[in-house]
Amino acid sequence: MLTKTHTVDGAAIKKAIEGRDGKMLSSFYADDALVRVIDRNNPPSKPREIRGRAAITTFWDDICSRAMTHKVDTTIANGDSLAFTQACSYPDGTKVFAAAMLELKNGQIARQTVVQAWDE
Repeated sequence: MLTKTHTVDGAAIKKAIEGRDGKMLSSFYADDALVRVIDRNNPPSKPREIRGRAAITTFWDDICSRAMTHKVDTTIANGDSLAFTQACSYPDGTKVFAAAMLELKNGQIARQTVVQAWDE
């Protein structure tokens, strides 16, 4: 499967996340990228690991298909690092908050760590 890749920056990631554009989000990742998710169900000692662009595409397709709003509040870029915070809301009022740290290589996401919390 050939997927067009795009260079990522704070504005691009904000546009893709807030637009629930899983295809665009997936295009920001290197073929061998790794996403680690840390939350209540995936503690730091055993984070969820999503490896490779194909698996990351499935991850983003799932998230973007949900009836919820996403708002990227803050982005900070420094060299080959990009960080952002994201606030989400489901129609029933359930809130989710995430902080993400991205390691970039040649303008693409090579590694990402997400720490998230949600209303119980």
